[in-house]
Amino acid sequence: MVHYAEYGYIFVPGALDKIIMLFRRRKQASLCERISVWFWPRRSFSRSFRYMGKRVLRIPATPHAVALGLAVGIFSAFTPLYGLHIILAVMVGWLLSANMAAAAIGTAFANPLTIPLIFSAIYALGRIILNIHDHSVSIGEFFKLLNDWNFAELWIIFSQLFVGSIVLGSIAAVLVYMSALKATRRFRSRRNARFARRVGGRQKLKSAGNTKY
Repeated sequence: MVHYAEYGYIFVPGALDKIIMLFRRRKQASLCERISVWFWPRRSFSRSFRYMGKRVLRIPATPHAVALGLAVGIFSAFTPLYGLHIILAVMVGWLLSANMAAAAIGTAFANPLTIPLIFSAIYALGRIILNIHDHSVSIGEFFKLLNDWNFAELWIIFSQLFVGSIVLGSIAAVLVYMSALKATRRFRSRRNARFARRVGGRQKLKSAGNTKY
């Protein structure tokens, strides 16, 4: 048994393999099933986000690394680099010595429900900052231009999106970092306190048994 006091957990050799075997699916999901679940979770989006939140809190890394990784993932989710969010988050997370698993999880903020809202927000803000008042495009028109490889018009739209995403993404990343850092520290503190109570209770029972005999 190996103790990692810094991370707030205990590793028992061989236990991880047993846990993986216990929760592993008998039949592995196909690529189509994984894609469909990503677009529409079997349970609900709220339960899926709560599950991911618990996974983030249990990541074996320092609270700073976890919070920074999650913030990097959120910032990446605000960028208009659709399809490249995870790659961007992992690369930036590696450069900043953040937890890359948390960074990848953070990109889930950009999903089919939130992408239209994020697009509208960063596009509108970018146009305001750059003082652009000409014809605006919808998200459907943007993806049509992207599909047609119309780089002449895409470059103008991308510049507006990037400016807006840097501002909103930075604000969101700072807020997420502070919240995640506080939540992770609180979670580790409570878990360590529960573990200390269990150890103390076992020691009391053991000492009581020794005095009895």
